[in-house]
Amino acid sequence: MVGALQGFLTIAAVIGCGWVLADRGVLDLTAQRALVSVSFLLATPALLLTLMARTPIGPALTRGLLATALAVAVVVVPYVVWALGVARHGLGETVVGALAAGYVNAGYLGLPVATYVLGDASLVVPTLLLQVLILQPFALALLDVDAARTSGRARSTRDLLRTAALRPVRNPITVAALAGALLSLTGTQLPAVVAAPAGLVGAAAVPTMLLAYGVSLRLGPRLTVGDPEVVLTSVLKALVQPLAAFLIARFALGLAPAVVLAVTVTSALPTAQNVFAHATRYRRGETVARDTILLTTLAAAPVILLTASVLD
Repeated sequence: MVGALQGFLTIAAVIGCGWVLADRGVLDLTAQRALVSVSFLLATPALLLTLMARTPIGPALTRGLLATALAVAVVVVPYVVWALGVARHGLGETVVGALAAGYVNAGYLGLPVATYVLGDASLVVPTLLLQVLILQPFALALLDVDAARTSGRARSTRDLLRTAALRPVRNPITVAALAGALLSLTGTQLPAVVAAPAGLVGAAAVPTMLLAYGVSLRLGPRLTVGDPEVVLTSVLKALVQPLAAFLIARFALGLAPAVVLAVTVTSALPTAQNVFAHATRYRRGETVARDTILLTTLAAAPVILLTASVLD
């Protein structure tokens, strides 16, 4: 667990740097949005391109991936029903809330947790592929449709459908992920002239997200950890999702104990930082995303420790 705890502490340290820089007046909310834009438009696409290009996709297509996907559905569906039927949220707020409830930090935290808790970093790959190739492109397409509708750029259903159809080839994150997956499937390596700068720029993706998050904690709206929606998304993410993953993997699919452990632990990871980046980029559900990330990150370590001790 040393590596997993180190991952949590590293995240906290970088967020703390953002908080201090905001407190000292070095960074403001304008700078925060600039950091998010750099991450969204440049650093994250570069990171996904290089990451997906070296990620073996075929071995990840297992029943463990199915269990992970079903666990995501278990938390996302009730949240969407609540958001649309009770809270009367719009499309953008509903998408961000659903991501907060079910989109895990499979990259920065998932890799060390898989390495040190599960003993094999490749065990987080199915979750990573599910999110990068399916959940994130779908969510970004919906956010783009919502942005087009609310801005008046899409005046008819036909315009909205055209926007949804074209966004996967216009959104830099989706394009980079799909390009990296294609390289992986074909066994093609990135030329060094592309891989070197992409790797350098991609290394800035997580730090820029974390710094922006720290600025938001200092200068953004007050924490709303008692807000019913934040409580709902946090409970769904931190408790319901790993429990659902365990029950599905163990009893519905009858997977091997090692796979059950892997699926449960990766589902217990906290909400990913890029959910906050997307919320800030589209200006939808920023407070819910920020506060859910905080609560689920605090809850993840004890939940993962308990899960590993019980199932290992």
